[in-house]
Amino acid sequence: MELQQTNEETSGKAVLSQSRRDKGFTLIELSIVLVIIGLIVGGILVGQDLIRAAEIRATVGQIEKYNSAVNTFRSKYNGIPGDLTSDAAAAFGFAARAGTVGLGDGNGLIQGANAGTVMSGTFTQEAGGLWNDLSTANLMDGNFTTNTNNTFVAALPGAAATAVSAVLPAARLGRGNYVTAGSLNSINYWTIAGIGGIAVTTGIYSLSTNLTPIEAYNMDIKLDDGMPETGIVQAHGTTGAASSTPLADAASWSTATPASAAAGDCTTTGGSGSASTDTYNRGVTTGGNSPGCIMRFRFN
Repeated sequence: MELQQTNEETSGKAVLSQSRRDKGFTLIELSIVLVIIGLIVGGILVGQDLIRAAEIRATVGQIEKYNSAVNTFRSKYNGIPGDLTSDAAAAFGFAARAGTVGLGDGNGLIQGANAGTVMSGTFTQEAGGLWNDLSTANLMDGNFTTNTNNTFVAALPGAAATAVSAVLPAARLGRGNYVTAGSLNSINYWTIAGIGGIAVTTGIYSLSTNLTPIEAYNMDIKLDDGMPETGIVQAHGTTGAASSTPLADAASWSTATPASAAAGDCTTTGGSGSASTDTYNRGVTTGGNSPGCIMRFRFN
């Protein structure tokens, strides 16, 4: 009798336990799960922000390192990389160059043979030779001396297919952004922009707006005044066609600013419409996180 009663009690407990399991999670259990999910999602978003901030700092540091490398090169070889004269290049063992405009003329400016005093859009001339010289002098990471296209020539060989990563250093921000160089109004600049390819024969590249306004602002405020069209760091949103047009057109850095921002705009008019009041389009709802900027940094 007692055994039968024990079995009945055990069976009853099993039924009760099964019944409880069939009811699913309690509100407390669901709340705990939701809190955990929220913490995970929040951690991922914060982690992404931290990664992006680190990439911005690394890109700023990259420009600073290139400035230091150019200054070290100037002190040691009495000229700037890419612009070093043909005689000095031969004496120090750097790549040969013609010594004419845009091909190592020693005038202190990074130029192209077909561009005169505007910023060159042709990497095979002094803009590409700069990286060749810095690599030879062991003043930068990466080696840009082994690619036959990265030489001081007016145009690429007709059969050459050029990989951008072989001749220009990638910006630490990634996303197809590269660092190039050139001059405008007798001032040398670094430029960060998207460069998808380099034309065969001419060596001309097109620049695209691969930086977001928020990224551009954060780099500007770290090195300069935080204003897109004044100071030593500037930005604009013109997507350039082939040749040096996007770099040579001074107006594109000062007048192509909309009165109200929209997705894809790099800058917006801050008030009076002058360069001193124009600001970066940092609004999240107006496209602050959408690629829309090209940046330039004055040599120092």
